[in-house]
Amino acid sequence: MRNSVVLGTSRAILDLLNDAVLVAPTDSRLLITGESGVGKEVLAHFIHQRSPRSGKPMIAVNCAGMPDGLLESELFGHTRGSFTDAHRDRRGLLDVADGGTLLLDEVGEMSLRMQSMLLRFFETGEIQRIGAEGQHRHVNVRVIAPTNRDLYERTQQKEFREDLYYRLNVVQLVVPPLRARPEDVRLLFEHFLGVMSEQYRLPPCQMSGEAYGQLEAYHWPGNIRELKNIAERVAVRSPGQLLTTLPLPVMSRPAIPHTSGAGLAAMVLAQTTAVLYERMAAHGESFWTVVSEPFVARDLTREVVRAIVERGLVDTKGSYKLLASLFNCPATDYKRFLSFLDKHDCHVDFQRFRAIKRPPLAVDDRIARTHVS
Repeated sequence: MRNSVVLGTSRAILDLLNDAVLVAPTDSRLLITGESGVGKEVLAHFIHQRSPRSGKPMIAVNCAGMPDGLLESELFGHTRGSFTDAHRDRRGLLDVADGGTLLLDEVGEMSLRMQSMLLRFFETGEIQRIGAEGQHRHVNVRVIAPTNRDLYERTQQKEFREDLYYRLNVVQLVVPPLRARPEDVRLLFEHFLGVMSEQYRLPPCQMSGEAYGQLEAYHWPGNIRELKNIAERVAVRSPGQLLTTLPLPVMSRPAIPHTSGAGLAAMVLAQTTAVLYERMAAHGESFWTVVSEPFVARDLTREVVRAIVERGLVDTKGSYKLLASLFNCPATDYKRFLSFLDKHDCHVDFQRFRAIKRPPLAVDDRIARTHVS
């Protein structure tokens, strides 16, 4: 099966697929957790396709970075004239997905207000378009929520409603990171090489044992999305060739520590930041390909982008202009660079990186300054 191949064939993935097959025929709400890029949305489609709802649509909505008003309109719909630019009636995605599945991507990014509205929908199954007073419609939708956030931790920080967490977390499936199943790397890479060669109508390249060893030793901070991007790069740049090395940052796959929660999250954040920063600062890759593209594709979180920016500001002593240059952005992209950070709430205050204490003047220096003045 195509989706099974994309996900992998390791013991961890086979167990995960077995759980997915068992839960697919039910209407249970699902919480799918795992790092960015591990294939959470692929698993959601795998489940939908094997459910009684497969003949109905599976509709996805990205909750991250969407203002309340827009997200409310996306989910519940609106009537003509209910707000500025509401020129016609519009069905919400919950209505469109009636009888099918709604994929609530990154539900942990919802505001508390939107969480309350979603909780009410779970309790009643009713939706009301914005501006449609007294008009309710009952819909039958299965909700699957993939997230790279620790929602339980967010409930402890009062950033996510505990009652909504338990409503969503009827069944939880955890997708392991790619570094935890290196035996899947070769199969996945061969699959993507074949797909890209066919897509671009290029002769497939061949991989040596050394190249596959390099792939399996790399720790894949971007998980399957990063692997797919490298496969595409290789397929386009080296069609029909035998490859003995690959364009990967030099970093061996670290042992996976027996830790969880905040400690593991901090470790993953530090590793991802280091690898991406090195690709730009040491290997000359551009911010737009290393950070911007995977962030827009939801393979990087704001925390990672902010951590990369903070590390850069340390090196540039708080200068965003030097930071753009360090990240290999053309001089003409400086305003675009700042606009990207502002738009996605990834801007970091530069002042604290300029607050460097000056060493005290020596006696001779003080005398010299007094004499000059």
